[in-house]
Amino acid sequence: MRIVLFCENKYAIDILYPIYQEAMKSAENQLLWYVHLPKIPVFPLQEEVNYTSSMQAVYDFSPEAIFVPGNIVPYYLPGVKIQVFHGYAAEKKDHWVIRRYFDTYFTQGPFFTKKFKELSVKYGDFEVVETGWPKQDWIKSHWHDFDIEREELLKRHGKTQIVLYAPTFSPSLTSIPALKEALLHLVKMRNIVLLLKFHPLTRKEWVDEYKELAEQEEHIVWVDGFNVTKYQLMADVMISDTSSTVYEFLLLGRPVITYRTIAKEIYWTNITEVGQLLEAFDHTLYDEENIARRRWVVDNYDPYLDGMVCKRMLVAAADYIRRHGVPKKRKLNLWRRYTSIKRFGRIKKR
Repeated sequence: MRIVLFCENKYAIDILYPIYQEAMKSAENQLLWYVHLPKIPVFPLQEEVNYTSSMQAVYDFSPEAIFVPGNIVPYYLPGVKIQVFHGYAAEKKDHWVIRRYFDTYFTQGPFFTKKFKELSVKYGDFEVVETGWPKQDWIKSHWHDFDIEREELLKRHGKTQIVLYAPTFSPSLTSIPALKEALLHLVKMRNIVLLLKFHPLTRKEWVDEYKELAEQEEHIVWVDGFNVTKYQLMADVMISDTSSTVYEFLLLGRPVITYRTIAKEIYWTNITEVGQLLEAFDHTLYDEENIARRRWVVDNYDPYLDGMVCKRMLVAAADYIRRHGVPKKRKLNLWRRYTSIKRFGRIKKR
């Protein structure tokens, strides 16, 4: 199967990489990464994988399956267009928007499957298969890989716990401007190391402000890299806001504190005032109600920590092709076609 792994944004890389690893196990698969230069000027895997930044090259590759953790994929590309999602944040409005770019949706768990199957009946032009989310396979394989690094970090700082602050970048949803002093107070009052891991699209002035904070306070550490999951595996508690990383952390069975989340259903500790952070931290680890809520999230959002998600995805893609053939392109209205061309450009058809 000729497979394209479609990276419009940097966060797509570590979502798609487990699919790449699974697909490479079969000599019958040919893989090509598409890397969108305006948003990914430096591709971290450039020495390891076959990739292109040319949409013409993607078209000429004649893909049979395209895996996309974003909202748009060019309609004119051949191949079954597969939505694999970029997170679990169901409260964000665009999570449920059907833009008609995809032939099938590979959902993370029962909560998402139910809703997308309802939408599939409504629109009638895409399928839904429940597979789990590909990053879960990476987690399964690397669960204990950072244990030594974690212990060395705690020993170096003389602390007992690691807290990860991973906010969203969205200016209307982020906690970044509000929580700075509260986070500093938490570090001074509790026996913790605070890791700061910001989204790649975060405003530069906010990044610079918190990098300066990390330089000034010895128990606050700024961490780079595109893979937030590493630091989630190292952390005991995560602080965030309205971010899909909240659900990723809950799926590890670990507690989360958010600041003014817009989520309608809250399965963690949410605070509405910055002064509540210290108290929230003190009870969130052992609160029985929070523990029960985290179990519900695991069962309903993504119960597939079996290391088989990407295998299910590849089997489902092949099954779609077996039943429907390889789509030559995706039929769209004029507006969606225009949006696709505006973002990714035109190609010359063979």
